[in-house]
Parts: sequence; C-alpha cells; structure tokens
Amino acid sequence: MLQILLFVFYIWGIHLRFAEAEIKLVDAEKCLVWGAGIKPDVSVLPARYFFIMAIDKNGQRYLESAPLNFQVKIKGNSPHGRCRSHVDVIDRGDGTNIVRYTTADWCDQVEIEIRYNGTQVAQSPYYVRNKVYSEKCYCPQDLQLFMLHNNCPNAAADKQIMWDLHSFKRVNFSAIRENLMKRYNQPESVSLCHYVVKQQQIWRQCYGKYTGFKMFMDSTLLALSRVALLPDMEFYLNLGDWPLSKKGGQQRTSGPYPIFSWCGSEDSYDITLPTYDLTESSVENMGRVALDMLSVQRNEHPWELKEDKAFWRGRDSRRERLDLIDLSRKYPELINASITNFFFFRDEEQKYGPTVPYVSFMEFFKYKYQLNIDGTVASYRFPYLLAGDSLVFKQDSPYYEHFYSKLQPYKHYVPFKRNLSDLIEKVQWAREHEKKVREIIHNAREFVEANLLPQHIYCYHLALFKEWSNRLVAPVVVMPGMEKVQTSYTCFCKEPQIKDEL
Repeated sequence: MLQILLFVFYIWGIHLRFAEAEIKLVDAEKCLVWGAGIKPDVSVLPARYFFIMAIDKNGQRYLESAPLNFQVKIKGNSPHGRCRSHVDVIDRGDGTNIVRYTTADWCDQVEIEIRYNGTQVAQSPYYVRNKVYSEKCYCPQDLQLFMLHNNCPNAAADKQIMWDLHSFKRVNFSAIRENLMKRYNQPESVSLCHYVVKQQQIWRQCYGKYTGFKMFMDSTLLALSRVALLPDMEFYLNLGDWPLSKKGGQQRTSGPYPIFSWCGSEDSYDITLPTYDLTESSVENMGRVALDMLSVQRNEHPWELKEDKAFWRGRDSRRERLDLIDLSRKYPELINASITNFFFFRDEEQKYGPTVPYVSFMEFFKYKYQLNIDGTVASYRFPYLLAGDSLVFKQDSPYYEHFYSKLQPYKHYVPFKRNLSDLIEKVQWAREHEKKVREIIHNAREFVEANLLPQHIYCYHLALFKEWSNRLVAPVVVMPGMEKVQTSYTCFCKEPQIKDEL
C-alpha cells in the first residue's frame, strides 16, 4: 500500500513539474557542456564522453531530469561513407546527462551536434579539427602529450602513488630478481606474472597454478599502448586477491619486494593498481561489459520511490557477511540482506541460507542505502555504489583500492565498525537525516566524476607507470622464456615503428 501511495505522489510530482514547464523552461543556449569527449581528436578512449547540465531561463540549473531529452548526433565522413557512431545519453536524474559515444575506425570533418527541443545547445555544433580515430586503432601519442590532453595529474600529485612507491626509490631487478622469485614462486599458493614493456611491445612470463587473470593486465597494457607511447619498464603483478609483500618478518632483513596488486593493505608494501574489474569496465566501456562507471549513473529509481532500507547481496566470502544476515533477520525493517552463493562457509548454509537469485546491480538502487562489506579483500563493488544514487555505508577495513586515500568519511560515505556493532545505529541515523544523506550522495557522485571515470583510470595507470619507469636503474630486457602478448588493431594512424627484440 505504501509503495502505491509513493507512486501516486511521484506521478503527481511529475504532473506538477510539467505544469511548471512553461515557467521553468530549459534554455538551450544557457545549458553547460563540458568534458574531454568534445575534443575526440586528442582525447582517445574506448568510449568518449561529455556532460550536459540543464539550465532554465532564469539561469538556474535543474535539480531533476529536464522535461525533454537531449538529442546528440555525431556527424562526419568515414571510409564507409557517413561516420558510423553509437551514442548513449545517460540521464542522471539531477539535471545533468552523460553523453558517451563510440566511432568505427576513423571519421573526418566531425561535428558533435547537441539539441534540446530542436534548438542547438550551448556552443553546438562542436567542430572537430582533426580526424577522429577509434580506440581500436593504433594511434599512440607521446605519453606526456596524452596526459596533457586528458588532464592527467603527474604521479607527484597523487598521494597513493607516492605512498606506494616511497619504499622503492631505486629498483634494480637484475640484483633482486632471483631472490624475488625464490620468495614468491610458490605455485600452489601464489600466482604472479612478470611483465616487460619494451618499444611498445608487451611480454610476460607467469608463475603459479591459477594465472587466468593475466588477461586483465594483457588487455590493459594493450589498450594503453594503442593511445600512448609507454615507457620501457618491467614489473611483477600479483594475480591473487591478497597483497603479497607483507611488512615485518623476512622483509625486515631482505627489504620489501616491489609487487603490483589490485588491492592494497595496511600491512603490505604492494603497489596498488586500479582493480581489474574497474579497469576492464573502462577499457570495455560500451563494449562487452554490462556495468561500468558511466552506465551505473543512469537514474532508473527516483529517490521518492526507493525503499527506506539498507540493501546487500553477495557470496559468503567473509564472516561479517554472515553476521549481516543475522542483523537483517533481527531488523528486517532496516536491512534487506541475503547470500547468493555459499563457498567459504558451506557447513553453515542451513543456518544462513537459503541462497537467493542474483539481482541486477541496477536493482540495488531501489533502496536508499547500500552496504559495502569486504569479501576476501576489499569489495570491488565500492566504486559503482558511490556512483549510484544511494547512500553508501562502508565497513572499516585494512584493505583498500587505489582511490580510498582521497575519500572522506561522512562526506562521501558513512563508515561503520568492522564487527558491524554500530551498523543499525548508523542506518537509523540516516533515516532521520535525509538532507545530510542527500548531500553525501551528491558528494560521492562528484567524487566519482573527478576520480573514477574511464579517463581517470587511464591516467592513473600512465602516471604510475611513468613514475615507476623512472625508478628502474637496470636495463629493461626481455627475458628468455617470455611470451609476447599479441596485438590486434582495426586501423593505424601511421605505420607503427616497432622492432622485434629479445
């Protein structure tokens, strides 16, 4: 009954907004358009994207969806006649839209046309001076030039990069390689790959029983090499969940070994990369991934219709996840939580089951509050939760992803204790402070826009690799036994100058 009443009020609100439309009309010329996707000839990403902010006749921004949709067209010529493109306009429900698009091969004489109710928006049409190449083309720019075009900060401006590298001011792999491999070549418990990038070619040799996740770094390096000239470098990548280069113990005498990982921790020296999940969603944006940092911002569940509960679904990869099930049963009016798969605690399935079917990630946002609880390590869903239109509660954790150091509790999310002892109190607080909750959600989405979109993931990798290469003191050499990672391009800006070298 409550949901029906909420729906009636929501529909009534829509009617009121349309009734006000004659007073609060969108002024197409006053609307704001920004983002690197307006300059696709210099900013090359799998999906280019830019933003539109709806502004009314009085110069005020809309705080909800504009009455009508923005129409966007990519015009130009290509080898096949008209420029072939695919455009997706994502309404974020707050008066802003994300426009993302892809092109096939290359396009010339490109115009980006943005209209609202038939009228050109802002400075539309936007004329692009040079050819626009697909990200699948081999068109690497000078590294510093790519970083400049994409507003990439240097490593020195990133707290996490500098912290991760502070123990590795000079790295001589010729001197430490043998001991590093003695330490970590443990096939039953450790899986890692040794990568070498030399003259834009990528080589690797992997060790361990489970090395399938090498495909993520392969695709990352290939994607980066298509858009930027990578520095010659080498590194060892941990393919497992847990950080490897632990503090204390043997490290006290041998010194920490430089290991790249997708997750960091307070008790390790691992150099943190953006997670394979977040990176793949950037490299495959508008491609084979169903969820990414742009599409997750689509407003499918208006705030007025969201359930006033905290929501969680996931597997049983940590004891606190089972504890959450206990809480949800004790406080069903506050928490909706269930296990989707038992693996780690199968002997307790009868108590904490039955399992429930998987839920589409976008369906999570039917609820006002989202719970982020560690799995085996940090929960890699956290970036996507921050991008959605719900408040995120985050468990205190010794694990972190590459961006955690920039977040502030109670500004971007609400923290709760590792043992969940204050979670109910925090959820009750949120239900009583909607204005503050909406402010935190707004801040979280601004954080995402400034730090976690595909452009930033490319930038982070390139800034880290550039700084890392400067710290390598031994010549970068392709080692015997290494396998070349095969490249695939759909077109070239010019013939690549690449030499085979061993």
